[in-house]
Amino acid sequence: MPAEMSPRERVLTAMRRRVPDRVPREWSFTPAVQEEFVRQTGATNPADFFGFERRGVGLRGAPQLPDFSPWFPEGWPEGTTFNEYGSGHPPAGFYHFTGRIYPLERARSIEDLEAFPWPDYTPAWRHEHLERQVTDLHADEWFVSGGVGHIWETAWQMTRMEKLMQDMIFDPPMAAYVFDQITEDRAFAARRFAESGCDMLHCGDDVGMQDRLMMSPEMWREWLKPRWRHVIKSAKDINPDILAFYHSDGDVRQVIADLIEIGFDVLNPIQPECMDPAALKREYGDRLAFWGCIGTQTTMPFGSTDDVRAAVKWTIDNVGYDGGLLIAPTHVLEPDVPWENIMALHEAVEKYGAY
Repeated sequence: MPAEMSPRERVLTAMRRRVPDRVPREWSFTPAVQEEFVRQTGATNPADFFGFERRGVGLRGAPQLPDFSPWFPEGWPEGTTFNEYGSGHPPAGFYHFTGRIYPLERARSIEDLEAFPWPDYTPAWRHEHLERQVTDLHADEWFVSGGVGHIWETAWQMTRMEKLMQDMIFDPPMAAYVFDQITEDRAFAARRFAESGCDMLHCGDDVGMQDRLMMSPEMWREWLKPRWRHVIKSAKDINPDILAFYHSDGDVRQVIADLIEIGFDVLNPIQPECMDPAALKREYGDRLAFWGCIGTQTTMPFGSTDDVRAAVKWTIDNVGYDGGLLIAPTHVLEPDVPWENIMALHEAVEKYGAY
């Protein structure tokens, strides 16, 4: 049995595909589940209560957003919030879910795109805190990731997915302009996280549906693979040992080898409803670590506590047997997940997770 490790040592060891003292773990809550967590435990911080090993850092957000009203001539619903790329989130009236409105949906020319108030992440006030923040977290022995964000998701949430896909085929300069602006933001963030000493880049794009990619593998390789390669290289040129984590829901088997080729070390969330985690371990486990694997479409909301415990044991036996696993639900836990299943998840990782 390996000696007891610090949280940082445990995750680094597992994500570098070696055997730690025990399987690291992590999960997160939607607002309704967070409220239930507080009611059930009296605590307020799930990471501390359940013993998660990771802490995250990020660039500072803008204290004031630009005026996006010229990009929405018809206005927006009351209560809509915006991110720095102008993507709007009108209330939907169902838990935490929102609708979407798209600032570049009406853009028809490069001049339109040039006129948009794109965010600038390079001023020092955005990132000068990172070195001190990472140093302090490492002093407390936490594993630290830097939140790089998305390329594909940010782009379609600005333009609307249908328009972006049409531009990728019929007006490539329009699509390229949007992708390139976002890619350079992600590359800058990746560089700063590497310079500040982060252990891992937290990246991702949901490009998978339940049984296939949203686009052909050839289109993904043309549009997204080189841009993510640039982002990862921007960090690994500074620190070759920094880990790179890629998130996509759904079935992404057609591009897993490509993700490894361009420098990703960790794949998340490995939805068992879409891909066989044990098969992926057998095929890629010598080159890739796995983060997730406990189904949030099936086991967590609809299984019994025994089902949850069995899924944890199966995952550790079939994916984490020689390291390379951080066990987690495959997404944030939604309001239909019973509290008893959350506790069963925690108890099962405690019971079965020691090597």
